[in-house]
Amino acid sequence: MRSHYCGQLNETLVDQTVTVCGWVHRRRDHGGVIFLDMRDRDGIAQFVVDPDTAEAFANADRARSEYVLRITGRVRLRPEGTQNPNMPTGMIEVLAKEVEVLNTAATPPFQLDDHGKVGEEVRLKHRYIDLRRPDMIEKLRLRSRISHNVRAYLENQGFLDIETPVLTRATPEGARDYLVPSRTHAGSFFALPQSPQLFKQLLMVAGFDRYYQIAKCFRDEDLRADRQPEFTQIDIEASFVEEDDIMGITEAMIRQLFQEVLNVELSEFPRMTWQEAMDRFGSDKPDLRIPLELTDVDDLMQQVDFKVFSGPASADDGRVAALKVPGGAKLSRKEIDEYTKFVGIYGAKGLAWIKVNERAKGLDGLQSPIVKFMENIVEELLDRVGAEDGDIIFFGADKARIVNEAIGALRVKLGADLDLYTQEWAPLWVVDFPMFEADDNGRLSPLHHPFTAPSCSPEELKADPAKALSRAYDMVLNGTELGGGSIRIHHQAMQSTVFEILGIGEEEAREKFGFLLDALQYGAPPHGGLAFGLDRLVMLMVGAKTIREVIAFPKTQSAGCLMTDAPGEVSADQLKELNIRLRQKVKAESAAE
Repeated sequence: MRSHYCGQLNETLVDQTVTVCGWVHRRRDHGGVIFLDMRDRDGIAQFVVDPDTAEAFANADRARSEYVLRITGRVRLRPEGTQNPNMPTGMIEVLAKEVEVLNTAATPPFQLDDHGKVGEEVRLKHRYIDLRRPDMIEKLRLRSRISHNVRAYLENQGFLDIETPVLTRATPEGARDYLVPSRTHAGSFFALPQSPQLFKQLLMVAGFDRYYQIAKCFRDEDLRADRQPEFTQIDIEASFVEEDDIMGITEAMIRQLFQEVLNVELSEFPRMTWQEAMDRFGSDKPDLRIPLELTDVDDLMQQVDFKVFSGPASADDGRVAALKVPGGAKLSRKEIDEYTKFVGIYGAKGLAWIKVNERAKGLDGLQSPIVKFMENIVEELLDRVGAEDGDIIFFGADKARIVNEAIGALRVKLGADLDLYTQEWAPLWVVDFPMFEADDNGRLSPLHHPFTAPSCSPEELKADPAKALSRAYDMVLNGTELGGGSIRIHHQAMQSTVFEILGIGEEEAREKFGFLLDALQYGAPPHGGLAFGLDRLVMLMVGAKTIREVIAFPKTQSAGCLMTDAPGEVSADQLKELNIRLRQKVKAESAAE
């Protein structure tokens, strides 16, 4: 129906006849001559319709915003003084000969140019309108380029694209499963996969050696800006590899991706242990663009007569950390109070601080409600954090977990609020994660998943599981975890040991993972892999604030779809087929009786 897209029209087509199809972006009537800005997925172009072409003029005259038109005309240069060099099609216009209205359109719920004035709920309700915006088209176009680039790279590296099941059985991987009732197996349920983890390991046992998949994954968990109930994962697994092999392959992939898609040469990917990341930044995904670090001051605070500090400093699970902010003494008391409220979100009971106004004056040059409690250690404290005039020092004192989360988050917020970024992109690898983490009751759970290989023998693992490290690695970019992976357990004895430590008995392990344990008996090779969050990757590369901006049809924060009103109720007949009876209906029937 067309010869060109709107965005393809340029000076090379002058005097040629073209036909385009698209939507009316804007209509202007200038003294009997109608100008139509036509839009399609490739861009916007200007069309001129004059009264000499009566039928075309009449159709253009009745056209309104978002009408679907087909226009044929001759490309010509715009008159001097009306050209727009900032627009790809801004040097030309098309003198229309034929204008055909393919479809009319109701007044849209919002103007595409004014989308910022409407709430996100309105845009999600009418997502098909929102997706017409050029910036949304560009985001999804770039997402397509990223997926294509990833596929091409992995295929060139000998990886095979293999699909794995979407209907499987529930397995514990850190989040609630989405369950699907089975009609043919009454009372039984499928689960949607949280990841293709077990199947890609089975593919390694089967000898496929190098596998990848751009896979849909599902997790029934509370949402955040970078979480959705269904998300897309670049899933990678390989046999006969060690950590450096997987990290090398995937780092090269990300480097090539940024180079070819964004023309960005990423800097060195430093490696940092999990412990170092937590000590220095309070996070296992530190944003290295921000030149602020946490400093341990436990030994100093043990010497002060101030239990808010000395208590956590002396406790086995406590920590006192200082965060120096260069130039931060200019912060007002109101701003400091706001930061105090902010760290409270993470469980901090308060936020102590010292302003360094004139260090040469000693205590008289410091401003703080707490400095009187630490006169004996204040000079050593200032030396340790490298404090200078005009700085502010914030303190976190509590359980180590709370301090890390609160002051780590404060570090990131200060970096954004004070624009402290030193570079645009800051990648790194975080390695040597703990094998397990303990809850408040001391119960161990896997920090990643129960199929991650430890860096010790089964005997050493059993002897002191809390101190065991795993062979896991995460790629981090600008404070966001792009992807995580590990070398997997490929010996049945080691897998059984991990299950035992996690309190998964032999019978439960056989019930939930029998097929994996069986497979590990039949010559499972050493293997490992990594999975990237495609949505997060695209979000970072396009500069979006949430992954909802780079998913065509996302869910809301409450895991619903405003456009389709999903999830929705189903009929009684459907429930009966599935042998399901809803609790509220049972109560209603009982009340009626």
